[in-house]
Formats: sequence, C-alpha cells, structure tokens
Amino acid sequence: MKISNGKISNWMLAGLMTALSAGSVAGAQTAAGAAAAPAAQKAAAPPQLQSLGQQTKADPFPPVNQKFFTASSPTVDTVNSFLKALWGYDPNRIWRVEAIQTTPAPNVSKVTVFVSDKTPNAKVQPTAFFVMPDGKHAVAGDVVVPFGATPFADLRKTLQARADGATRGATSKDLMLVEFADLQCPHCKEAQTTMDQLVKDFPNAHVVYQSFPLTEIHPFAYKAAAYGYCVQKQKNDAFFVYSAAVFDAQGALTPETGDETLKSAVTKAGLDPAAIDACAATPATKGEVDASIKLAQDVSVEQTPTLAVNGHLLPLTGIPYETLKTIISYQASLDGVSTGATGPAVGSTNPPTLGK
Repeated sequence: MKISNGKISNWMLAGLMTALSAGSVAGAQTAAGAAAAPAAQKAAAPPQLQSLGQQTKADPFPPVNQKFFTASSPTVDTVNSFLKALWGYDPNRIWRVEAIQTTPAPNVSKVTVFVSDKTPNAKVQPTAFFVMPDGKHAVAGDVVVPFGATPFADLRKTLQARADGATRGATSKDLMLVEFADLQCPHCKEAQTTMDQLVKDFPNAHVVYQSFPLTEIHPFAYKAAAYGYCVQKQKNDAFFVYSAAVFDAQGALTPETGDETLKSAVTKAGLDPAAIDACAATPATKGEVDASIKLAQDVSVEQTPTLAVNGHLLPLTGIPYETLKTIISYQASLDGVSTGATGPAVGSTNPPTLGK
C-alpha cells in the first residue's frame, strides 16, 4: 500500500505514517453537513495561525459552525489531544475540528476534522471517524483504533505487564520499544538494522523482541519462536545471537533443512542444540509462544514487523529512520520520560497545530 505526502487515510488515524514522501508499508506482512440540531457543546474559537517564515498563511479552514457540534462527547479538547498524540510529531501539520455530531447509533459520535500543512497552497482535506460509546475506541473505515486524550496509555500498561521477550537496553520500562516480529518474516529480517540502531540512539529505551509467528504463511516460525524462548531462558543476550543467525539463514527454513538451520543458530549462540530442542517441545514453552501470539492479538498487532512505542503501534518498514526517531522522541516527551539521546530533544515543545 502506497502512502503519499499529505494523504489523510484510515492508516493515519491508526497512528501510522502518512505524511511521508511516497513512503510504503507494502513491506509489512500482511461530513460536517448533516442536519443541524441544538448545540450540545461549544466549539472553540478559530485559532491564530502559525507564521511561515517571511509569510503568514491565511486561515485555510472553514470557520467553525456551532450547529455542527451536536454531541456532548467527545469534547473538542479530547479530540485535539487525541490528534496531537497521533500527529504532533510533525510540526508542519495543522488541523481544525469542524464537527462532533450525534449519529443514529446511540452514543456513537461522528468527528470531522479538516487537515492541511503549513506549506504555501497546501490542500485542505477532510477526514472523519466515529467515536464509540466507551469513549476509548474510534472507527475510521474498517480500522478500530484506541481513542482518548492519551490513546496509548492502556496499551502501554499492557505491554509493560505482559511483554516477556528477550530484552536490550535499559532495565526501566519508562520508555519501552516492543518489536513484534517473526523469525521467518523477510521484512522482519530487514528491520533488524533499524532495531540495532534504535538501541544505540535511545540509551534509556527498554527494547523487547516479542515473538509473533505468522504460522499461516511461515511454517517454521512457531518452532523458531519456541527455540528462541528456550535460548532466552538460558541466556538473554544469547537470543540476539540466535535470532541474527536465523535471520541470516532464513532461506534455509524449509522442510528439508529447517531443523538443522535452527540447531546451527543455537550452536552459534553458544548453547546446546539438543537441550534447546527438548525445551522447545515442552508444553510450557508452547504455552509461552501461544501467550506471545495472544498478546499481539490482544493489542491489535496485524502485521510484522510492528513496533510499539510506549503503546503507539507503528509499522517498522516504510518509515524513514529519522522520522521514526522523531516519533519516539515525541512520544517520550508526551509521556514525560527521557530518551537518553544526545543533542536537542525532538518533540519537547508543544506542536504548532490548529487543533482548535
């Protein structure tokens, strides 16, 4: 799937990257014009626009019309906080909430947002999503996403409690990067250079490799994950030697040579392949792999590789590395934690948006 510059899409609302120049996540495996009603909440006054260098951009959005705010929930402030969590890493993006309306479905609200950027003559594009009665989920197209002023907080807590894969980096879980990956997934193999660099660039990050074997398309992924858990139990750091060896020999994960490939990787990690093979066959280890798969499913991971940045799910392929760094730094700033990175903090100031 191609994602073009400035495109507003369901993926964008899912927290994925869309303000990229011809970026792609193909590498991953796998209107305000409704009838008026008495206003249920007050729309915010039009904001002052940001200066664009030597020029000041005229307000590109329609003025806020009170009649399009008929739902009592969510509030404009909540919607803006939600959108800042998704889009605030990009100081060039601007938006305005134009409508929060009731729908025929009880307690389901429709939110309409107009989005643009600060470049001259940038197009204004509308996007809409529906907020569910629980106030914690929204639907954009066929995508269900976490919603709220801090949309990733619950998922962050879940991962802090349940992610149990091999770890690198800091012991503190204040800044937690969880990679959901499959050892037989070619794009997961490609993502390892990115993960290695993130460990170096964010010293305060607790980086977890969490197994999500896609058994429907990768027949050796489950056994590779089971071996991985057994390697990790013997020696955490040995897991990353093992996983690198499996990725390097990924093409040999076939019915003819798969078992020997995994055993060879264990040997390279300095462990006994016979012992690891016996461990991998136990019900306890299978339970660990199954629990890891269920964790991925519970937090709505739909593709590998996926990176959870303090609960914010992102595709690990198709995002330029510097942009990924910016998102991580911005999320850390929202959560009030230090990245340990040298140089000026990214996203440490309030983003210049037109949220209200």
